[in-house]
Amino acid sequence: MDMRTPLGRVRGLGSAKDGTEHFWKQRVSALALIPLFIFFIGFLIAHVGEPYAEVVGALSNPFIAVLLGLMVIAGLVHMRIGMQEIIDDYVHGEKTKFLAVMANTFFTVLIGALCLFAVLKLGFGG
Repeated sequence: MDMRTPLGRVRGLGSAKDGTEHFWKQRVSALALIPLFIFFIGFLIAHVGEPYAEVVGALSNPFIAVLLGLMVIAGLVHMRIGMQEIIDDYVHGEKTKFLAVMANTFFTVLIGALCLFAVLKLGFGG
């Protein structure tokens, strides 16, 4: 017989001992993406129609390169968590779920590496 109060049982973080970690990571990454995405849209609007060399010159500014890198990282974290939640909710069968989560992780790492390579290459004047 369990003598704990309902609140005491809830504070145990559930059966997976995960609690609301994904929920909070998803919300924090979404919050981080708001100013980063506004900056990105503003950057795109400010450089529409400019020659390639001027855009690359603007992207070689360390401040701009860092903000774009942060946007990529926050976007990928947000995407991976969201997709994992969809997989957990709608994919049935442990083997299929495991393969889908693994594919989601590999896809996120691959896209992240490619995007960050592009941002670094442009950031260093490539």
